[in-house]
Amino acid sequence: MTTATPPTLTTLAGLRASGHRYKAVKHELRDNLLRRLAEGGERFPGIVGFDDTVIPQLERALLAGHDIVLLGERGQGKTRLIRSLHHLLDEWTPVVDGCEINDHPYVPTCTPCRRRLDELGEELPVAWRHRSERYGEKLATPDTSVGDLIGDIDPIKVAEGRTLGDPETVHYGLVPRTNRGIFSVNELPDLAERIQVALLNVLEERDIQVRGYQLRLPLDLILIASANPEDYTNRGRIITPLKDRFGAEVRTHYPLRLDDEVTLIRQEAVLAWDERPLGRPLVPGHLLEVLARFTRAVRESPQIDARSGVSARFAIAAAETVAASAVRRAAVTGEEMPVARVADLPSVVAVSLGKVEFDQLEEGRELELLKHLLRRSVAETWRARLAGSDLSGLLHRFDEGATVETGDLVPAADLLARVGPVPGLAQLLRRLGDDHGAETPGLAAAALEFAMEGLHLSKRLAKEELPGRTVYGG
Repeated sequence: MTTATPPTLTTLAGLRASGHRYKAVKHELRDNLLRRLAEGGERFPGIVGFDDTVIPQLERALLAGHDIVLLGERGQGKTRLIRSLHHLLDEWTPVVDGCEINDHPYVPTCTPCRRRLDELGEELPVAWRHRSERYGEKLATPDTSVGDLIGDIDPIKVAEGRTLGDPETVHYGLVPRTNRGIFSVNELPDLAERIQVALLNVLEERDIQVRGYQLRLPLDLILIASANPEDYTNRGRIITPLKDRFGAEVRTHYPLRLDDEVTLIRQEAVLAWDERPLGRPLVPGHLLEVLARFTRAVRESPQIDARSGVSARFAIAAAETVAASAVRRAAVTGEEMPVARVADLPSVVAVSLGKVEFDQLEEGRELELLKHLLRRSVAETWRARLAGSDLSGLLHRFDEGATVETGDLVPAADLLARVGPVPGLAQLLRRLGDDHGAETPGLAAAALEFAMEGLHLSKRLAKEELPGRTVYGG
């Protein structure tokens, strides 16, 4: 069940009377995962393309109670996957009210909570934390300190009159403050080696040490780190004792199937346009497929540095750029509904240049390579979607040397008027999956422009590119 209202129990006595049982975080994750596996419910919301590869490995690691390292190139969804794990925690969990490290009322570990238990007994106050509050994260940067992760002396507490030997003068870091939860270290290899040493006890002995204090806080958490395989395996920037303490290593990857790539783009891109005055722009399915094929072609190109990878953000940003081009056209021309077309695709190349690391390529040819891969992706999508279609009605329009001019600022109505009536347009829309929009000028124009571009790339129609416009036929 999911409820926004925490339980009403507020004392240790009430908690005991309710029959509540204490469970360690790893047992909590294991039990909830087993239940969802049995029920067939969603375990990792928003994760695409990992169902048969990464997810089974991750589930085995969680069931074994292991701390985990996720290895993968940039933009493979490692952080998204880690952040989805908190959904496997119990929705509400009891803590000692006011405790900095979320002690469970049954087994408090810090000095102040043990003192309060001795003083108040069964009247110890209980608060409730939602599972969304039980996730902590730190991006490993070179300036990260042991104090940030573990803790340090708090001079304010010393100034208030406590002695330096008093454990209550410690200001806890992010790791102990995520006690009884999930803690993530993103890009672990970027953490200085002397700082990595501070995590050794957290992973094995499950305690922390601060400035020589005799503290033994048996932390109850699961530690999950992400890393780039290049950093992890070749440059050796994760110290060997720390690597040895992680129970499981899980490799991530980019989507293996084209439909997963399209689903990922559809899920993540163009979401920021919902509240725009012109309405949400429509990027037809065949253009999303073009962008997915384009992303995969860039990844597989020998001129691209495979070690750095081509992030999923490459495809997402491309889809958002295409949508933005359609919105710009609608704003300039007064179109009622922005619909992306092939004329919007060239805008993707320039903005994508900074997201790719080139290798073994003559300087100055980067744009030429990306344009070539984009044209190839359009041709492959055209063959996949429209191969065998009867386009004679459209070709007949150009039989006598007629031309059709289009461009990123040509509205859909004008393009349709220039093409004229086309027999078989409804069938063309059905082949592209847009038959539900046969009466929509934007979708009809997008289909015709895609068909003309495919005919050109298959050498059945001439094309001339001019500044700001494109002329088909002639």
